[in-house]
Amino acid sequence: MTPATLARAATLERLIEAEQARFLRLHPRSAAAWREGRRHFLYGAPSHWMRRWAGGFPVYIDTAQGAHVRDIDGRDYIDFCLGDTGAMCGHAPEAVTLAVTKQIGRGATMMLPTEDSLWIGAELSRRFGPRYWTLTTSATDANRAAIRIARMITGRSKVLVFSGCYHGGVDEAHVEIRDGRVGLRNMIHPNAVDHDAVTKIVEFNDIAAVEAALVAGDVACVLTEPVMTNFGMIPVADGFHQALRDVTRRAGTVLIIDETHTLSCGPGGYTALHGLEPDILVAGKAIAGGIPAGIFGLDQVTAERLWRIVPPVNPRQRQSAHLGFGGTLAGGALAVAAMRAVLEEVLTEPAYAGMFSHAERLAGRARGLIAQNELPWHVTQIGARIEIMFMPSRPRNGADVIAGRQPDLETLMHAFYMNEGILITPFHGMLLTCPATSSADVDQHGDVFERFGKLVGEAGVT
Repeated sequence: MTPATLARAATLERLIEAEQARFLRLHPRSAAAWREGRRHFLYGAPSHWMRRWAGGFPVYIDTAQGAHVRDIDGRDYIDFCLGDTGAMCGHAPEAVTLAVTKQIGRGATMMLPTEDSLWIGAELSRRFGPRYWTLTTSATDANRAAIRIARMITGRSKVLVFSGCYHGGVDEAHVEIRDGRVGLRNMIHPNAVDHDAVTKIVEFNDIAAVEAALVAGDVACVLTEPVMTNFGMIPVADGFHQALRDVTRRAGTVLIIDETHTLSCGPGGYTALHGLEPDILVAGKAIAGGIPAGIFGLDQVTAERLWRIVPPVNPRQRQSAHLGFGGTLAGGALAVAAMRAVLEEVLTEPAYAGMFSHAERLAGRARGLIAQNELPWHVTQIGARIEIMFMPSRPRNGADVIAGRQPDLETLMHAFYMNEGILITPFHGMLLTCPATSSADVDQHGDVFERFGKLVGEAGVT
């Protein structure tokens, strides 16, 4: 490292430590709660993800309503994280609150369907195109099921993913290409899974690499987001989706598109907006307004391939075949009631229009401040989702992100934002608007972003 690089790193460390000290002063009750939580939970909180905030410990939430949350120290935040998309409907939307309140008094789960599920099946096909649907408890479960089905109908073992991807707790996707070598991503520790046996990995937007990986005929499915959103946002290259669809069909490989984040692009996600044709479509997180739920849907051809192996009805069998996926709580009455409320009353066309408008304003002001102050950063926006990245141009793939990403600067931004009353996704620079986001919320973010730019500009660490 050069002397200038070392000096910059030292300055960033000093700024982070100052923001974390300010965070501790502002959050004494959360700090005490964190100390208590560490006595009982494996990693200090109910989920180990909850420790992954830049303040040094998580804030403990008292209430959340609309686009705002309040912690137990009485501090208010504008929430652009929204539960890393799980709360894209906003917090405690009235329609969902009423639906789950009504349903909980009638039973939460019976491992039997309710009539609301009939409406949901029809609505999902209206939004995403005609499909045969299954409900799960998460997008992770939906992805696992989709992979299992792909292996069942193809007889193949491998899953092709793109470097930098994230598809939940799916072992096959916990890999990345770094310095030309395949390894585990995001500091995930090995757990004896032989990724050479189950995974192939290439860079996003590289259709030639995809085609080469499919030649051997051992890839059951390609699993991808329409736009990569979990490694910093990586836009899709012109023509890539059509080429991907063409090469997977020629290779007999199932194409799975995971819309869990890109559901922020509209009522039918990126798939409906751009006319994509996945064999299996997956979504989760926001689909039930924060109640644990996911979905996956097979097109007609894929469903018929599965039915040839496991018929949907077999009158000679008293017990139906177990397909190796599911869950006792999957498709439970409470989740179904919440999902209907979301699809019918919350994530509607008018709601999306407002979300898009606010996202465009937020991204526009951020771009203006970046240009005005000649900062080597950029902003990407798709639908209601915005990404601020500390690199001068948009990445084409995971390798570009690895080469250009500045994790210490991201950490400083997250800590500074929380101290200034703004929450964004803690893993990188992603923001999301919801139906309850207001113009005042967007303006306040712009003011905080301007102050952050001034802080790092004066320190010389842009």
